[in-house]
Amino acid sequence: MRFYLILCCLIFAVTSVFSQIEKPNIIYILADDLGIGDVSAFNKNSKIQTKNIDALAKEGMRFTDAHSGSAVCTPTRYGILTGRYAWRTHLQNGVLWGYDTALIARDRFTLANLFKNKGYNTACIGKWHLGLGWQKDKNDQVDFSKPLSTGPNSAGFDYSYIISASLDIPPYVYIENQRVTTKKIENIKENKGAGFWREGPIGTGQKHEDVLDDFTNKAITYLTNRAKNQAEPFFLYLPLTAPHTPILPTSEFEGKSGINAYADFVLKTDAVLGQIKAALKQTGLDKNTILVFTSDNGASPMSDFKTLEAKDHFSSAGYRGSKADIYEGGHRIPFIIKWPGKIAPNSVSSQTISLTDFMATAASIISTKLSDQQAEDSYSLLPILLNKAEGFKRESIIHHSIDGKFAIRKGDYKLILAKGSGGWSAPVELDATKLNLPPIQLYNLKTDIKEQHNLAASLPLVVKELTALLKKQIESGRSTEGRDQKNDLAVRY
Repeated sequence: MRFYLILCCLIFAVTSVFSQIEKPNIIYILADDLGIGDVSAFNKNSKIQTKNIDALAKEGMRFTDAHSGSAVCTPTRYGILTGRYAWRTHLQNGVLWGYDTALIARDRFTLANLFKNKGYNTACIGKWHLGLGWQKDKNDQVDFSKPLSTGPNSAGFDYSYIISASLDIPPYVYIENQRVTTKKIENIKENKGAGFWREGPIGTGQKHEDVLDDFTNKAITYLTNRAKNQAEPFFLYLPLTAPHTPILPTSEFEGKSGINAYADFVLKTDAVLGQIKAALKQTGLDKNTILVFTSDNGASPMSDFKTLEAKDHFSSAGYRGSKADIYEGGHRIPFIIKWPGKIAPNSVSSQTISLTDFMATAASIISTKLSDQQAEDSYSLLPILLNKAEGFKRESIIHHSIDGKFAIRKGDYKLILAKGSGGWSAPVELDATKLNLPPIQLYNLKTDIKEQHNLAASLPLVVKELTALLKKQIESGRSTEGRDQKNDLAVRY
């Protein structure tokens, strides 16, 4: 009997070790408004040298044709955590604000649920921007003393430490496990310029310039604690607040770029990745941790393009447009993934991918089958990561702008259902209408990466094919194979 017990213990121990090897830890770092041209690994002419991001690219795989699910914050974040395009919800243009209700439905399967179901500890530290369940007092005002009814924890995260939205959108309070951490709330006036933020409530003693460091320190503390329990794998979602406004490089980085405050703030953002990597190495977690670094959309005009370009730095790396736009500069973003022992160092993929693809990728990594009602727009990147790109199934990708304008890309061709940028760059839709521009645009990205030559009139069959494909993928409720699903409401396109 004693021998039998010892044998069972040995089998359990060996099984636990192999289980942990098969379940790598995963950290997903999402920069905020970081342009593809702001990362020197993606832009050989960049005047901002992002040494830590570049080092990660050398250690893992860099994707040159990666795209955010939208050209703005909220919808991209929804896509990452659900594997579903956000325009399938009621949010079909714009973003959420600090007091808006949750965009992720309670019955929607999330990335955190996926990992939690496989025995992972899950954490979200940083900018949420997906709506929250604020409770009201008898005067119908937000009661900061009451716990939130929805948030990261109700979406599957074991631990969360967040701000509600972008750091320029009130309320400016830390929320830990769906409770505001401070008991006293003050009011802060609007700040102008690069350090812009809106007027609104702020936690007593809280400072905008400290937030990025506070989140970084919380993440490092989380990693240190996880290192003490390496039998349980973890998933850390770390959406940063930078380099989005308010642009607030700390004293260590002020003037470091020699360009402007935004370039300094990009260097500060790069340093955060360096701190996370250092913590992984110090704790020994680096050997079995997948590390992803990417951005939620293109660079914002708040970065002061005029000053940057005067120094020959182009945040969109020559692509047309920027944040909010349907053009490439709005949604083509840096994407790097490192997986020790699995992904060949310093490898590059030119496959067209979406940030919605991480859900299916994670499911493949941890051997979980997704149902037809889950991750409807997510394709597994695992074949690419393991150097078997022929197994990658994505053949087309849908883009979306802040104004709710659609584009679909298949192969070299990109069809845009808009007269202008669909966002903030010229021509905006109103001006495009005044200029009597055609209602659709078609570009061959192989020969015209700057999207300058509209081929719609000369290639009607391509327009017809892509229009039909877009219609099918919208109305089917999915862009992947499987049974048709319902969008949350009718989609305008």
